[in-house]
Amino acid sequence: MTSMRQAVDVNVDAMIDDLRTLVQVESPSRQLDALTKSARTVAEVIEGRLGGRAVVVDSEGGPHVHWSGGGAPRVLILGHHDTVFPLGTLELRPFRVEDGRAYGPGVFDMLGGLVQAIHGLATLDDRSGVEILVTADEEVGSHFSRALIEERALACGAVLVVEGAADGGAVKTGRKGCGTFEVSVAGRASHAGLEPAAGVNALVEAAHQVLAVAALARPEIGTTVTPTVASAGTLDNVVPAEATVLVDVRVESAGEKERIESAFAALSPRLDEAVITVRGGVGRPPMPESAAAELFAVARRLLPGLEGRAVGGGSDGNFTAALGVPTLDGLGAVGGGAHADHEYLLVASMAERANLVAGLVNVIQDSRPQAGQTSSDGINKPPKSHT
Repeated sequence: MTSMRQAVDVNVDAMIDDLRTLVQVESPSRQLDALTKSARTVAEVIEGRLGGRAVVVDSEGGPHVHWSGGGAPRVLILGHHDTVFPLGTLELRPFRVEDGRAYGPGVFDMLGGLVQAIHGLATLDDRSGVEILVTADEEVGSHFSRALIEERALACGAVLVVEGAADGGAVKTGRKGCGTFEVSVAGRASHAGLEPAAGVNALVEAAHQVLAVAALARPEIGTTVTPTVASAGTLDNVVPAEATVLVDVRVESAGEKERIESAFAALSPRLDEAVITVRGGVGRPPMPESAAAELFAVARRLLPGLEGRAVGGGSDGNFTAALGVPTLDGLGAVGGGAHADHEYLLVASMAERANLVAGLVNVIQDSRPQAGQTSSDGINKPPKSHT
């Protein structure tokens, strides 16, 4: 197998031009007008580099973009075009390239990865069996794209996620399952000076619940339970009638997901007459390292010395891995500062990452096993979905 250091070079200047084009169309999650413009721009870039037609798929969370190279589906390139940055960020932090780094909202998470994948695919003479899916709501839970992601992943049988790389350029071979719980407390208001005992203090009840949920953490096995946002009360002389606590949860196994969700469902009030309501859950299942093992082995043959790392954050790769579809994540930009003002991409790594994606696609295309069989390259594809 040819190593990526001998692969076809891509045009870095052209990649920078396309990255600038995407960054300059702001695309904050839930901003449907902005996302619509962004989706059209993503579709234009894909069509301009790969030909064919990129279909814009409308959803309540914003439009997704789907492109197919034709033929029987074999591999899904998965990404998203929504970002966490509000409208107006671009004016404060315009796209620029300086000292070998590209800066701008979304360059690392994850517009740079999209551009690299598109240009990598453009070097292939045969793009049959390749699909690209770029979703509009990954940053806010993928509630409106999950079904489409799972459908295309099962159809293709292998998934390459072009989220930003881990530190040092490592690909992501495992991810924790993650989710947010909302614990709401209903109490009863009263005058804090005249009749404090006549009330039911929702803030005090919430304090009990914060300690209870924090105690659910098992960091020694990768389970973190972190209360993050709390609100309660109206005035300083009123016993608070309502309180809300948001809790971030990360787990490494399906068993821990079930334990945590059961524990939240079983929360009970400590104060008489207080009422507790729990919403949410671990929306993204864990991505076990076993799901990435076969594709990671191929990637290391293509790019000797490439490292793999399990990380705490979730992505849409969690969904595809949970289906049993071989999934390798973190194939996108090398850089850092995701979701921060200093977000950046290392320009010197763009060509290598583009070639890595192209090389993986080429191997998957060549393997072409029957559904459920293992190819000569060791890529075990699950049976196709009948839905």
